[in-house]
Amino acid sequence: MFGLFGSKEKTLQKTIDKATNKLSQQVDRMGALEWLRDEGTEEALFGLCKRFGITSMKGVEDEQEKHWVADVLVSKKQLPPIVRYMKTSDHLAFPLRVVEKIADHDKVLEIVDSLFATEPPGYVRMPDRRIDLLRWFSEWKGGTDDEIISRITPYLVDFDENSRFSAIEGLQGRDPDKIAAPLIDALLRPEEESGRIKRTIVEVLEKSKCPLGDRAPVVSAALAGPLADDYRVDGGSLKRR
Repeated sequence: MFGLFGSKEKTLQKTIDKATNKLSQQVDRMGALEWLRDEGTEEALFGLCKRFGITSMKGVEDEQEKHWVADVLVSKKQLPPIVRYMKTSDHLAFPLRVVEKIADHDKVLEIVDSLFATEPPGYVRMPDRRIDLLRWFSEWKGGTDDEIISRITPYLVDFDENSRFSAIEGLQGRDPDKIAAPLIDALLRPEEESGRIKRTIVEVLEKSKCPLGDRAPVVSAALAGPLADDYRVDGGSLKRR
């Protein structure tokens, strides 16, 4: 009995290895992916998720396979293997799309909060996971402004510039009264040295028609160089020249 169990484990692992070999021919990878789909156990679906974490040599085939895997996982409607995969993966974009389609609002927030808890603002060597999470969550149609803003705002001061950029863009179009203060804080903080970040903040403040209130003078003073050439404070809000 133990030998049979061990044999099944070996077969599963070999199939996962084939499904995630970026150097293999597509026909071989697809054969392995289809086997995992048909097996349908939690371990097999967890192995299927691992396809998200590799990039094969041909870009078009790579995207096709990842979309195929996502569609299979949606059809299976099993969250545990996907959640398990996301706990350690640096690639969250595709699995989060699956979660969005098979989980209800409260479950999505529960999963997202667990992911954010593993990505506190600060230094991280590889920010890809964090950026995937910020980008997906800011575009999630099921969240209210309060739910989105409260979770994204802490990353306006993240160590990684691309994470800050994703957080700023994620606030665009949200309630102007609720995003104005954190965006102004981010614009004015002494530690912010990136001209790209400052410009993006100003663009979002302008496009979202955020009220500057009594902070209009300090925002105006912060418009230096090219920013001053392109933007001005007028009537308590930022406007393009």
